[in-house]
Amino acid sequence: MDKSKLQSVGGAIALAGIVSIVLNFINFNLRILMWIDLWGEGVGWAIRVGLVLLGGLLYAAGAFAGKSAPAATD
Repeated sequence: MDKSKLQSVGGAIALAGIVSIVLNFINFNLRILMWIDLWGEGVGWAIRVGLVLLGGLLYAAGAFAGKSAPAATD
């Protein structure tokens, strides 16, 4: 997976988690994430936070994937 795809996927996952957190305060949720509260509110919050963290890690990994160590010159 190249740098831009990894950042795009990570950004989308993190955004879905953030939107789910915000919408949860008004008793609404994204249709694709409605299953996360079936195991209880605590587990739902853990999944939301996990989505944000996972997305952030993927985004950061994509940002650092394109950087390489400088070549040594003789």
